[in-house]
Amino acid sequence: MDNFIVSARKYRPATFETVVGQQHITNTLKNAIKNNQLAQAFLFCGPRGVGKTTCARILAKTINCENLQPNGEACGTCHSCQSFQNGNSFNIHELDAASNNSVDDIRSLIEQVRIPPQGARYKVYIIDEVHMLSQAAFNAFLKTLEEPPHYAIFILATTEKHKILPTILSRCQIFDFNRIRVEDMANHLASIAKKENIRYEDDGLHIIAQKADGGLRDALSMFDQIVSFSGANVTYRAAIDNLNILDYDYYFNITESLLTENTSKTLLYFDEILSKGFDGAHFISGLSEHFRNLLVTKDNATVKLLEVSEGIKNKYLQQSGSSSVSFLISALNIANQCDLNYKLSKNQRLQVELALLKMCHLPSVFNLATAPQIAMPDNEQLKKKPDTSAIAASQPSAQAGNYVTMVADTPASYTATPKVTEALKTPVAEPAKTATPSISAPEDKPRPAFIPNSGAASSIKIPSLKDIGNVAEAVLDEEDPYEKGEGKEDFSFDDFLKHWHTFAARIKAEGKMNLFTIFSSEAPKMLRPYIFEVVVENKILDQEFRNDKPQLMNYLRKSLNNYQIEVNTRIDEQVRVKRPYTSQEKYQYLATKNPKLTELRQRFNLDFD
Repeated sequence: MDNFIVSARKYRPATFETVVGQQHITNTLKNAIKNNQLAQAFLFCGPRGVGKTTCARILAKTINCENLQPNGEACGTCHSCQSFQNGNSFNIHELDAASNNSVDDIRSLIEQVRIPPQGARYKVYIIDEVHMLSQAAFNAFLKTLEEPPHYAIFILATTEKHKILPTILSRCQIFDFNRIRVEDMANHLASIAKKENIRYEDDGLHIIAQKADGGLRDALSMFDQIVSFSGANVTYRAAIDNLNILDYDYYFNITESLLTENTSKTLLYFDEILSKGFDGAHFISGLSEHFRNLLVTKDNATVKLLEVSEGIKNKYLQQSGSSSVSFLISALNIANQCDLNYKLSKNQRLQVELALLKMCHLPSVFNLATAPQIAMPDNEQLKKKPDTSAIAASQPSAQAGNYVTMVADTPASYTATPKVTEALKTPVAEPAKTATPSISAPEDKPRPAFIPNSGAASSIKIPSLKDIGNVAEAVLDEEDPYEKGEGKEDFSFDDFLKHWHTFAARIKAEGKMNLFTIFSSEAPKMLRPYIFEVVVENKILDQEFRNDKPQLMNYLRKSLNNYQIEVNTRIDEQVRVKRPYTSQEKYQYLATKNPKLTELRQRFNLDFD
């Protein structure tokens, strides 16, 4: 029985063409070999399992090949290539810096460099995990690396470039290896499966490639594991069962429950996931990735960012059609916040369930926000006087205390004003039979409707129809306190504060000290362009601000020539101004107002009492 060789060793690339996913590096190295422009030192850096050491070995074999091919590849048949493949080449040396990181190891390497190559053009030294060298070893290596013999070439490989001294980096040509794409790894696994006569599913190979996180060596190790587990049949189900990966169907089903606001079904799915041994952090991280994939499938230009198989991609395209962008962004934000708070929470399951409940109610929130608003009449309709013919024709019966319900017979422009509607619902006494009141010709000074006292019913004074008409016309003719304008000039926050303090000085001169405390206590904060917020201490100050808000808005909008400026208040009862009580606190408070007070106290040696 032959010994089993793992796929990572059996199918290790032997030429530049067989290297997976690093064409930008292999093409550069082949051109350098063909043009005889080899550097004295190379630094290969990148994550694990992406081909750093493999490329270093291929480069060392190729530059010593006796029959170099026109495309820059080694022949693989000459004496130098055969000795390298058999592992007995005297001109290629590998050093593991993780276990040989002392100054003595580097000194021994320097002594070997003095010996010229035997039967070859170059002598190549491959130092793996070079970042593990000590500080003293790096310093001992500097001189040789900067001025090596013409036949010596150094190839350094590392996963942590930031740990290497800048003096070493400056003496090397640096090649950054990329993470291998999921599609490239899946295609490579498929080619190996065909060579080994292994049945496979594309979804299963994509799951392995995604789990490998850009490292081909990890992907090949997982591939061998699943082949042994499934009996040479790599399926999607075998991959997720063996690699402890949550099935895509769970995420699709949970998202469907979230969109239909089915909270019970969502929580039952999550309970089933926990019962299978998956961690809540694993689930919420996968759900965030699922929302991200749905988001990128919303646009045809970003579909290429989806690193899944074609079958799973079709599912994403189908579900993204029923998901709104606002829902996905809000759900992604909730999932991200849950992921950040998960480790700090004492009840981690409740943390995830609470996030799911919040997501369940997102569709109803967006439906409420996008509900059609009631159409209100424009200013031209409000300024028109109401048609009073219907009101005059509908006289009440001869019984006092009946309520006049004239809203149904009144035009829409008349009933749109709440104050008029309330006035029309007021009890109206029987009018005198001698004359029919008319509201078509109001008096010069409209009289407001009389509000009855809380006395006996016999003393209540009922307004007449003429009074109601006067009130209606007065409300309809009331002017908007905010000035209108088309200006929309940009301004800086400093310009806004300048006019803010100018208006504060005007308020102080008018003696409105309660309002002045709002302007002087804390500067407004900009929430978004042209929208500001002021924090007040209680509802009284909030009402004070609202009373003078039209004057402030008109002043700021006119001064800055921007009529989209809006300043809102937020009540925060936690805000309290600490008042000085003790003598020392009073002194410190006054000293901040007038620094000369400190000099006065020191000169006369005064005490706080």
